[in-house]
Amino acid sequence: MAAEESQIPRAAGGSPDAEAPEATLRADARENRHKILDAARHLFAAKGIDVPMAAIAREAGVGMATLYRRFPTRQELLTEVFAEQFAQCAAIVEAALADPDAWRGLRTAVEGLTAMQAEDHGFSAAFVEQLPQGAMIEEKLRQGVAGFQQLIHRAQKSGQLRRDFAFDDLALVLMANSGVVHHAPNSAAATSRRLVGYLLDAFRTDGTARQPLPPPVPTDLNQVAFPPGPR
Repeated sequence: MAAEESQIPRAAGGSPDAEAPEATLRADARENRHKILDAARHLFAAKGIDVPMAAIAREAGVGMATLYRRFPTRQELLTEVFAEQFAQCAAIVEAALADPDAWRGLRTAVEGLTAMQAEDHGFSAAFVEQLPQGAMIEEKLRQGVAGFQQLIHRAQKSGQLRRDFAFDDLALVLMANSGVVHHAPNSAAATSRRLVGYLLDAFRTDGTARQPLPPPVPTDLNQVAFPPGPR
């Protein structure tokens, strides 16, 4: 980790709200915390999770000492920022399970998760980071995994999803979609929808009503041969 990424130690007798929960923070400390989280969300989404902490501090308009007082390590900041995304993933799956149409529910879940991935460049990396998973994140992950497995079971039981589709295939979908997002950053959302449309069509059993594919997106093969560098 670069020097600017290292933890800034707290001096003895430092700010009394340094370790305090948000509800008990002073108004200015609470405002700084929100600024840091908003800046981190914006930069992680636009550039991925390797954005320097100094860039986050600049975006938030706070000093490095303030940033590290609120979030002593990058992992703690990542966990706080992506807690909302983990909760959103669980909500997408929960809403899909509420759909009485098994195939439509599965399709909605896959489309929702891949759309999040296309919108937020830090989303995929957050799943593989060694985040300090608190109780809330662990619970949302458990709910999401169990819910998606139920979506698969329902769609297979209804005869709409091929029998050899496995839960691990969700990871293949996300990996493929991640490649599209990386190679076509300027048209990530539209290109992702087109790819996912093809993949979902391959997952269906013969005879299941086909959905029209999203419109094709103009692409440049040079983007594959020469992918864009860090943004």
